[in-house]
Amino acid sequence: MMNKSKFVLWLCSCLFLLSCGELPYSSPDGELRLVCEAGDGQSPSFKVYKVIKGDTLEVMHLPMTGVWMENGIGRNLHLNGVACGFNRSETYTMQTGKRNNIHCEFNEYTYTFKDSLNHELRMVFRLYNDGVAFRYEIPQLDNALIQDELTTYRIPEGQKRWVQSYDPSYERFYPESVTGESENKHWAYPALFQVSDEMWMLISEAGIEKYHSASSLKNEGNVTDYKVALGENKKPFSGNWYSPWRVAIIGSLADVVESTLITDVSPESRLNGHCLEWIQPGAVSWIYWAYNHGSNDYQIVKKYIDMAVELSLPYVLIDAEWDEMGNGGTIEDALAYARECGVKPLIWYNSSTGWIKEWGAPGPHERLNDPTKREKEFAWLNEMGVVGVKIDFFAGDTQETMEYCIDLLESAAKYRLMVNFHGATIPRGWQRTYPHLMTVEGVYGAEWYNNRPILTTRAAKHNSTLPFTRNVIGPMDYTPCTFSDSQHPHITTHAHELALPVLYESALQHLADRPESYLAQPEEVKDFLSELPTAWDDTRLLAGYPGQSVVMARCKEGTWYIGGLNGTEETYVQTMDWSFLGEGNYSMLLFEDGNSKEEPWKIVQVEGKFDNFVKNLNLQPRGGFVAVVKPIN
Repeated sequence: MMNKSKFVLWLCSCLFLLSCGELPYSSPDGELRLVCEAGDGQSPSFKVYKVIKGDTLEVMHLPMTGVWMENGIGRNLHLNGVACGFNRSETYTMQTGKRNNIHCEFNEYTYTFKDSLNHELRMVFRLYNDGVAFRYEIPQLDNALIQDELTTYRIPEGQKRWVQSYDPSYERFYPESVTGESENKHWAYPALFQVSDEMWMLISEAGIEKYHSASSLKNEGNVTDYKVALGENKKPFSGNWYSPWRVAIIGSLADVVESTLITDVSPESRLNGHCLEWIQPGAVSWIYWAYNHGSNDYQIVKKYIDMAVELSLPYVLIDAEWDEMGNGGTIEDALAYARECGVKPLIWYNSSTGWIKEWGAPGPHERLNDPTKREKEFAWLNEMGVVGVKIDFFAGDTQETMEYCIDLLESAAKYRLMVNFHGATIPRGWQRTYPHLMTVEGVYGAEWYNNRPILTTRAAKHNSTLPFTRNVIGPMDYTPCTFSDSQHPHITTHAHELALPVLYESALQHLADRPESYLAQPEEVKDFLSELPTAWDDTRLLAGYPGQSVVMARCKEGTWYIGGLNGTEETYVQTMDWSFLGEGNYSMLLFEDGNSKEEPWKIVQVEGKFDNFVKNLNLQPRGGFVAVVKPIN
């Protein structure tokens, strides 16, 4: 005999079918299917299936969903109805990122529940061809504070995963594992899972507003159950509340890497109607990596401005401690010198929330926290010709920090300042909503050669994992492409390093090596750095597997840049399929590993149809390659 809850679910499904006249709960291509299991007074659960060549595979299981408010709203849910799914498509433009013109399509379904207080809670699901996004909506809240979110992802033991242990700076590795068993029970986004040989899922979130905290994952109870863990929330909310989007990118490994789902679900640009010509991606000369210090020495700052001139880089970053600048000049002198040289300066600030003056943090301090001081500071930057700010050392994923970040973005936009968040949370779609957000750290990047010796031996594997994990969700300020050594040596090859700014998407790409190191490279390498785009028309994953290897192609104005890495300690032969180029004649400039430290480069140029290009590339241990392919008219 059918119980009451099953009858309600069955009746809603029947009404849905009658009203829509088509298969419900599916993506536009019909391959992703959503099933709800709504218990009477219990937390609703959901499953997502993928249809692959006629077979149906379970790819995501949500055994628990829901949100609780402190006033009791959200408890003991009963399904009240399912709104008819409708198809929507959207086209939008990005100033930065892996693709500039983006078209997305989704089917949307809204489940409406009533709680024990007769308050309404909605779950809105969007099914895209490359994944699923959902969020919670509660209308007409009255000074309510969120207490908990129940969303839980069930990941079977034995399933491969690459998940970073949680740290507020998101500066950890992504080790490969097949278990949730660990001394650590707290995990960061994004989280990558291999569901089957050909099916993958990457979990993250998007659409953070001022009244949200960011979240992470914990599996403190059952090791298979990764529950959403909210950051600290202290601000009650009144009005129509909604959560951030919970996002699962689902498909092949190429589907995951190439996906724009994080920005697809994020609010559209809030700078629409404004001139955006001041938002200009580009490469930046950067001082910190080589000297393990900020910009308190005027003569060294001048060297990096001169390097930008020599390599035709549009920007120089004047880093921490510029308020203490000496050795022949002040910050005003440095900015004037940059202007005279035709180099646009970016400038660093301490957010004064995460690592503060009293704890020995570098400055300048407390210039951006108070809105009045911030406006005055940004107005001064305009007067001095500064075009962007790098803001560092944020205090984690709390609601207060999210509000502060958005306040900074809104203020910077008024003064046409591009923004780089460093020592901060990972991208969650703000790069669409605030298109002057150019890059975010949130990665265990090359600056760690300054701090610990561990990156020396782990960099190649780590570098070959990041394109499948962290960089999928948004720009990543890794500070790539260094040929000399910092405080601790690197043992990746020159070609490996040259591939990083192609593989790693970041609208401001900070080149961190010493000027003399870059300027000692072959002319072809210097020309490559001078001409390298930092925002793209298209992105394609050609080959790879996390931690082992990666080959990615990015296109800008008809020119293809192809980067590849060997993440292993063994020589590796990469078989290339150049057919993505299409018919026609091309010129290819190929940078490969040389034979020794004394001869680190092998640089060749070929012309013709892609059939004439080399099919098998020999990558040294921890090696790499770069190819620049241009059509010949």
